[in-house]
Parts: sequence; structure tokens; C-alpha cells
Amino acid sequence: MVETLLSGGVLACLGAAFAAGLAGIGSAVGVGIAGQAAAGVVSEDPNKFSKVLVLQVLPGTQGIYGLLIAFIIMVKIGLLGGDGMVDLTVAQGASIFAASIPMGIVGLISAIYQGRAAASGIMLVGKKPNELSKGMLFAAMVETYAVLALLVSFLMINSIQL
Repeated sequence: MVETLLSGGVLACLGAAFAAGLAGIGSAVGVGIAGQAAAGVVSEDPNKFSKVLVLQVLPGTQGIYGLLIAFIIMVKIGLLGGDGMVDLTVAQGASIFAASIPMGIVGLISAIYQGRAAASGIMLVGKKPNELSKGMLFAAMVETYAVLALLVSFLMINSIQL
């Protein structure tokens, strides 16, 4: 029983779930934070809806990145497309799990903070509608670290020999 729970395949699947799950949670929280600010601005001026919507969706990208890493893992181990799941050693499964950690953790944290930055940008647009690009830039700065985590996880996964 314990051997089955600690198999390479289980560890790899946990890695896919870790990347998608944590990044998805962060995106949900971040989009929610920005959405609360957007609702306040739109309640005062409904014409600003499209501008604040752009800022609200920005924290959602981390969830997409986490899902991408999960799909890459599932394809690599044969769960999606192919002839069935590859028989992984515990070391290979642990390596795949470790490769998912950057995307999961950075995705979680950066999406929440990007939501906060986007909420501030939304408040800026509420007062000065022509400053949308500045608000987007503030939120996009946080995005940089999510992209770096995506790159690190991607490179780590692709370097694992199966």
C-alpha cells in the first residue's frame, strides 16, 4: 500500500495537481481582489467597465500557466496522448514533483499580489481613466515573476529523462 502511494507516477501526478491547483487558487483570489475594486469603480461610473475588466483579468494568467505545466507533465508521463502512463521510478516522480514547485508557489503568491496591484490600478482608472496603461504596467511587473517560474518549471520538466 505504501509503495503504491509513493510511486513515481503518483508523485508526478501530485506535481501536476500542485502546479495547477496552487496557481489556480492564487488566480481565483487575485481576480477576486481586483473584481471587488472593479465593482466599486463601475458602481460609480458604468462606462469604465471595459477599462477595469482588462485589469481584473490580469491575475488569471498564473492559473493558465499552472494548467500549462500540469498538461506538460501529463503529456510527458503519458496520461494525455500516447500509449498509456510511463512506468516512473520514485526518483523520476519526485523530480517531476520538484519541477512543479516553482510554478505552484510563485503562481499562488504572484497572482494574489498581482490582484492587489490590479486593484490599485483599477482605483487609478476610477479617478483618472486615461491612466489605464500605467495601471496595467504596475500589475504586469508582478507577472514577470510568474513567467520566470513558468520558464523554470518548463525547463526542469524537459530536462528529466524518462
